[in-house]
Amino acid sequence: MILHELRLFLIALQFLTRLPVPARVGFDPQWLNESARHFPLVGACVGMLAAGVLWVAGWVFPAEVALGLSMAATVLLTGAFHEDGLADTCDALGGTVSRERALEIMKDSRIGSYGAVGLLLVLGLKAAALAALPLEWAVPALVLGHTASRAAAVSLIRFMPYAGDVDLAKAKPLARRISTAGLLVAFGWVALVCGLIVACSPGSWVAVLLALALAGVGTLACARWFRRRLGGITGDTLGATQQLTELLMLLGWLAWAGR
Repeated sequence: MILHELRLFLIALQFLTRLPVPARVGFDPQWLNESARHFPLVGACVGMLAAGVLWVAGWVFPAEVALGLSMAATVLLTGAFHEDGLADTCDALGGTVSRERALEIMKDSRIGSYGAVGLLLVLGLKAAALAALPLEWAVPALVLGHTASRAAAVSLIRFMPYAGDVDLAKAKPLARRISTAGLLVAFGWVALVCGLIVACSPGSWVAVLLALALAGVGTLACARWFRRRLGGITGDTLGATQQLTELLMLLGWLAWAGR
């Protein structure tokens, strides 16, 4: 049981990042679907890397440079996986095209004006929010944001149908809904990270709750948007959900810290 869960985590790590995993881990299409339960754990690892770079660089460079290095580290680690999904989603849903045309646009590797503007705004706002946070609050905000935003994407996999052709999906196993037990495991990783943050910084519990509430609102808004425009989700919309909910959580931390 434990070995299988470790295998699923490694598959999730390989899928969401550029980190290699040992060949002996093996692969089965069904494992990729099951591994979604550990996406938040992978997010926690990405968030800890971002926080570590920010913390170390913050003692050497100005805050803006440290922030840029932190964001660059996460992009290098993930290969801009979620950012690409955000850009494609903005290109597809930014205009008033039909559902069929929107799905075609998502398959186009080129970036359009909607995608460029959406990516610039989201990354810019994330950078601005982190720059405005004190370093001691930016670190937990990064870890929680990366963790819970991936749980938001997992929740859409659980409750929403796939909008495109399942047989043509790039990651076909993720085009099928995960189990309720898998979703509970994903939420369990978020709860663990929240518990550790509050244990280390007892005064942060209000910020944690506010960030989670905004992530929930953002997830529901994304679900409504994708259902209305596409009738479901695609891999790109999952990436967009991750980016948008992460941004909302950072803004929640900043709203609390400002008070």
